[in-house]
Amino acid sequence: MKFLTFIFITLILALQYPLWFGKGGWLNVISLQKQIDQQLKVNEAIKSENDILLAVVQDLKNGTDVIEGKARFDLGLIKKNETFFLIIDKKN
Repeated sequence: MKFLTFIFITLILALQYPLWFGKGGWLNVISLQKQIDQQLKVNEAIKSENDILLAVVQDLKNGTDVIEGKARFDLGLIKKNETFFLIIDKKN
């Protein structure tokens, strides 16, 4: 009788092993779920960057405000009838 009990317990453990430690086991599923959650966070950050870039592209296609702002900031654009003031910081 003890031998039969031992065989049944061994059989139950053998059947449980793939459920817990196999390729589709619970431990692997939990690990994959953590990876999915991390990737979703990365995707959300990239999506927000893409939305900002898309808005800039649309503004460049439809308006001149971004182009003018970049020209003023990067190239020092001054329009006609504008006065340019250069303020020098004496701290440096």
